[in-house]
Amino acid sequence: MNEDFLQKKLQERKDQHAFRQLRLPDGKTDFYSNDYLGIVKNRLLPPPEPGLASGSTGSRLLAGNYLLAEETERALAAFHGAEAALLFNSGYDANSGLLGCLPQRGDTILYDSLSHASIRDGIRLSFAQSFSFAHNDVDDLEKKLTTVKSGHIFVVTESVFSMDGDEAPLEAMAALCRDYDAGLIVDEAHATGVVGARGEGLVQQLGLEQACFARVHTFGKAVGCHGALIAGSGQLRDYLINFCRPFIFSTALPETAVHAIRESYRLFPGLMAARQQLQLLIRQWQQARLPYETLLSGTPIQGVIIPGNEAVKEMAARLQENHLGVRPILYPTVPRGKERLRIILHAFNTEAELQQLIQMLMETK
Repeated sequence: MNEDFLQKKLQERKDQHAFRQLRLPDGKTDFYSNDYLGIVKNRLLPPPEPGLASGSTGSRLLAGNYLLAEETERALAAFHGAEAALLFNSGYDANSGLLGCLPQRGDTILYDSLSHASIRDGIRLSFAQSFSFAHNDVDDLEKKLTTVKSGHIFVVTESVFSMDGDEAPLEAMAALCRDYDAGLIVDEAHATGVVGARGEGLVQQLGLEQACFARVHTFGKAVGCHGALIAGSGQLRDYLINFCRPFIFSTALPETAVHAIRESYRLFPGLMAARQQLQLLIRQWQQARLPYETLLSGTPIQGVIIPGNEAVKEMAARLQENHLGVRPILYPTVPRGKERLRIILHAFNTEAELQQLIQMLMETK
């Protein structure tokens, strides 16, 4: 088969200065990973216990179910104030699977315009109609809700947005969902481990557990391991086991992976000092007066807008030359004109390191 069509598409990416390549860790100061609490960097999780299986040998419905998985689901459901929970291999699988199987033909999905790709892909797999609402705009959400005349309604958002770092107005959204009998689905990927006194997430910090139809918590960020869960009712868990294709047709997480999840949930709720250090660094960043448009948030995710793929890549390269690991976020990942440096703060970053980054940004304008 002639591969010219591949080359054509790759060349388009190169012409847009948006060509992606894999890179290995290079020892630079980490302002880019999602290891917010330093669980991975500091090797805080114990090694797997002897005797744990490295593979699950099948899907949960065939050979891949085991006691540790079910015990962990019960423990995590209790931690997150849910009746039940179901483990998934990744946050992408959880979002795409949930939204691909839950809404039916004749139903409506209303989703935040800045929702993650896994949410959008799940919506595409659904037979429901879908409409976006303006980012974090409850007035626009209500306008969309008033237009739905039949079927079930699902409102989907992230609690902390992965590119802007801002928080969804969950209390107002939950109130609207109550008024319009809509199911609220919240992706807590970037809040788990970080938001709340014990890292339980924004939903629980606001006391909205019972207002949510489903919540997605992922483990590849602050939790420091791999996988995800969907928390909700026992009936939702049964539904997913029966209808969610990524769950039904994927080989299950092995015991070694689930053991790491369980150990992290024993560890990260007690990392109060790490969360306090994060807040100190966030305040330090917010007090800087950078000569750029900035997307300030109360979370570890901060943005510095440098429009244009080429321009933001050049700025990231300058910082990297000075041993500062900062990654550019390019169009089409973000809207054209909103290309940015995505600054990620961590509990292991020092005030001196952050000040060096701020000073470099001041000097490179």
